[in-house]
Amino acid sequence: MAITSVSNTVTQSDNDFVYNPNSQLDKDAFMQLFLKELEMQDPTDPMDTDKMLEQTAYLSTMEMNQNMQTTLDNLSKTLQTNSELGAISAIGKIGDTGYRYINVTDDDNSVSFDLYFGDDISSGKVEIKDKNGNVVRTFPLEAHTKGVLNFDWDLTNDAGERVPSDTYEVTATYTSPDGSEHTTALGAYPIESIKFENGEPYAKLGSNYLPFSEIKEIYEWQG
Repeated sequence: MAITSVSNTVTQSDNDFVYNPNSQLDKDAFMQLFLKELEMQDPTDPMDTDKMLEQTAYLSTMEMNQNMQTTLDNLSKTLQTNSELGAISAIGKIGDTGYRYINVTDDDNSVSFDLYFGDDISSGKVEIKDKNGNVVRTFPLEAHTKGVLNFDWDLTNDAGERVPSDTYEVTATYTSPDGSEHTTALGAYPIESIKFENGEPYAKLGSNYLPFSEIKEIYEWQG
């Protein structure tokens, strides 16, 4: 009586069977069938040794596969937890997307952007440059406490003319009350909070939430 295929029943006792609609045979059910087979074999015609070894090897393989799957599941959960903890630990640090530009199209009438100032501002200026590095618009900075400041650009240059549709780089230089000079640029902001959507972390940078995958660098503000 060799076990050659998986049936839709699993023996629990001599007169008791459990229906298995998906024809799935786990290692415990296989062991029950194997032991039942040994119990019911003809003493005068015992199971062939090769078949016994084949079935015990099959049982061992099933157990190894189950243990491996359990290990992989645990590893996946651990990695996800570590990823979430890593994202949360970034709160308070600077998240830098590495992208310093704003896009201007023919349909735009104005553009808003945020800049982060890690030190109090005594004076300074924001410069918007074209792709050739020419300054097209300058915003003077007045005294202000450190933090994220929002700017509205009406898409005109310093002469009052509408700029062409293109990409423009945004940077700022400023002096803090102690006289030290600093620079900042578009795309670098403190990570204020983290939220998760469908398991993916999003970081609040400036006034927007961005996928964590879009952050190129995370670092402490050095001033």
